[in-house]
Amino acid sequence: MVYTLPNILTLVRMIIIPILVLVYFLPVPWSHLVTTGLFILAGLTDWLDGYLARRLGQYSTFGEFLDPVADKLMVTTVLVLLVADPEVQSAVISSILFTTVAVVIVGREIAVSALREWMAELGKRASVAVSIIGKLKTFAQIVSIALLLYRFPIAGVSAAKVGEILFYVAGALTIWSMFVYLRAAWPSLTEQVDSPQQ
Repeated sequence: MVYTLPNILTLVRMIIIPILVLVYFLPVPWSHLVTTGLFILAGLTDWLDGYLARRLGQYSTFGEFLDPVADKLMVTTVLVLLVADPEVQSAVISSILFTTVAVVIVGREIAVSALREWMAELGKRASVAVSIIGKLKTFAQIVSIALLLYRFPIAGVSAAKVGEILFYVAGALTIWSMFVYLRAAWPSLTEQVDSPQQ
């Protein structure tokens, strides 16, 4: 069944994306605060839909397809906003480094998604299941992006600076986790495939 509670939450996460973009560009002082709230709300729906799917046994092919798509769309959208924002680019240590890390994160998501799809076709998806490094990467990525969106000081500490440092940590974990997945899939990637007969 398509319209289960977990799937509805995933759809809500996708609906949040254009709203977040609109609010981000509003010329009002509270736009960053609301944008951060929307991003955190999306993250909570991501956790909640997975929890409910397990708790209620409401797994579906539609949900398995849509959930990672929604996650990657949200992260990619916000990264594009941050990279294209002159205020962010002027505040970071190096705009080149920041942009490069953003490209690495997006590129890794595309590569790992393609790898998982290909491994699933071979019936070996379990060998590229989410690792602990992947979970740490996701946590660092979400917290860093939330802080970069928020920007206001927290207890006298610059949220943007802490977010930037965490963002580079997330970038390093991104590369590490990608190598973990590639190493797990390497035996399948290097298997000899017989060419089709003409």
